[in-house]
Amino acid sequence: MWLSFIINTILDVIIIARLHAMYQQSRKMLVFLTATFLAVTIPCGVITGMIQRYHSSYEESILSGTYQCVNDSIGDDLLLTATTWILGFAWELLALFLAIWITVKRPGELRRWKIEDRFLALMKTQVLYFAVFAAYTCLNFGSVSPKILTSDSVGVEVYFGTVVILQFIQMFMLGPRLILSVREYNANLVANSDTDIGLQSLFRSTCTTSQVAVVYGSGSNQRVLTTLQGRS
Repeated sequence: MWLSFIINTILDVIIIARLHAMYQQSRKMLVFLTATFLAVTIPCGVITGMIQRYHSSYEESILSGTYQCVNDSIGDDLLLTATTWILGFAWELLALFLAIWITVKRPGELRRWKIEDRFLALMKTQVLYFAVFAAYTCLNFGSVSPKILTSDSVGVEVYFGTVVILQFIQMFMLGPRLILSVREYNANLVANSDTDIGLQSLFRSTCTTSQVAVVYGSGSNQRVLTTLQGRS
């Protein structure tokens, strides 16, 4: 359980980096995302520790031969686990909303910087990641149903297998894709920035040549033409 918590925490940090880049490295947005991330991650970490501690004490009681009825504790365990799912879903929903909001809010600016395609690619990756995460979370909520917990049918086995597959896709397939899309976006942004710098340098050079022509314009027309030809 700790492994899942650590991997999801790393993915959440990557999502913060993505949104920070999409909002043009806004400091206010970074502070807001960091505060929200801590407000979600700290309770989830505490709950994960409580659940892990409960499982450890439960295993020790069985090994020592002092097995007792733990139905109430199991119910508390499921309630705590569901709380982490709700917090995680709320965080992912917020991240999706912010990604869609900035894309819809600044279409003209994206076209001006020639990064509209890469920006939309970031948003699509975020939407796909959220869709898989949402499906995984909904199936997790369904897995705590008494009918599923007490059933040994093939359908239940397929159900839990689907949950495991979705978790694998979310963590180990779409997770790395979040990083790659950010790197592609930054590379495209730097390339467009270099192009703009080159155009500005060419514009300054053209202006300088025109100023030189004006300075030597006080002489004869033949001297002006010779000077301009020498600089071409």
